[in-house]
Amino acid sequence: MNKVLIYSHPGCGYCHRAKYLLDEKGIQYEEINLAIEADRFPDMIERTGRKSLPQIIINDQPIGGFDDLSILNAAGELDIMLNVA
Repeated sequence: MNKVLIYSHPGCGYCHRAKYLLDEKGIQYEEINLAIEADRFPDMIERTGRKSLPQIIINDQPIGGFDDLSILNAAGELDIMLNVA
């Protein structure tokens, strides 16, 4: 089973777009809302090396933000990573 983790913030448009893309594909994900769990921000930086939102991790591999997710999706690589038919 795939493990998808998204660090997000409710005021982040790119966060909403990333979640929408995954929802459209029927991919379940764990969301860490940094507005509620601000203490997890250092964990996000340590895991991804980035401070911008969203940060998306698929199967323990940091892939970046919405733009990175969108590029993977357009190339068909996201489906391969997630074993989606």
